[in-house]
Amino acid sequence: MTLAPLTRPARLRQGARVAVVAPGGPVPGERLETGLDILRGWGLDPVVGRHVLDVHRDLGYLAGADQRRVRDLEEAWCDPSVDAVICARGGYGVQRIVDLLDWAAMRAAGPKVFVGYSDITALHEAFAVRLGLATLHGPMAATTSFLKDARTRESLRATLFEPESVMTLGLETAGVLVPGRARGVTLGGCVSLLAAGLGTPDARAGARGGLLLIEDTGEEAYRLDRILTQLSRSGWLDGVAGVALGSWEDCGPYAEEVRTLLYDRLGPLGVPVVEELGFGHCATALTMPLGVPAVLDTDTRTLTLDVPALR
Repeated sequence: MTLAPLTRPARLRQGARVAVVAPGGPVPGERLETGLDILRGWGLDPVVGRHVLDVHRDLGYLAGADQRRVRDLEEAWCDPSVDAVICARGGYGVQRIVDLLDWAAMRAAGPKVFVGYSDITALHEAFAVRLGLATLHGPMAATTSFLKDARTRESLRATLFEPESVMTLGLETAGVLVPGRARGVTLGGCVSLLAAGLGTPDARAGARGGLLLIEDTGEEAYRLDRILTQLSRSGWLDGVAGVALGSWEDCGPYAEEVRTLLYDRLGPLGVPVVEELGFGHCATALTMPLGVPAVLDTDTRTLTLDVPALR
């Protein structure tokens, strides 16, 4: 089955209430406060989940107990006064809570904006499969790129408030791995999370007809090889229309090793591949809508949306 566009939530207005939650790893308090100040500066009214600054008693890589992280996300999503949910950071732990969420209640609450990346990829997929909702692969409130990079912040701000102004996406440094032009519906995120999701209730049948946006961090070339090979062997990449590559932070030398691996695994797909488009774990991380029809063009090295990310 070919991917279809997903339901786009409404854009934000001045004074909109946004909830900040931590579905994965622990959040540094001082970075969170700085991020909240930025959101307030945009005219938003951020509210913080009760357990955002928790740390799991026994498993220090988690932002508190699973049920508490679930409660924060459910309460934020089901609160009719909240217009958007922005993750504070990624970090491992999202897969542990996906099946614990009350998806019926969240579906009944209706669509709203959801922002995050990295381990949050597991929630992007779940929101697509269980809610039919388009989401934003974008910077999070306590992450370094959001706090320190002006272009990263502006990309998210414009997407939230003026989505018509950011219809063509990509950094000037983007390059071409495989030439061509393709149309499809965007999907993707952290590629290791996409592979880890295979066989779970939130796994799509595949990326057929989609424009796959992938990136990762801290995965050596041989592990990226294994991840991409698994996606290929499972049939998940069959029929994909095109691929846009983001950052590969701490994955090894890009030009000498990672790029070669990506070409080796993705080139045989016979579809356009743009590299270093500018999203993910990088200094300048553009906001990429997921679930939206778009065109990937290697001549211009851009991803151009057919419709604004938000209504």
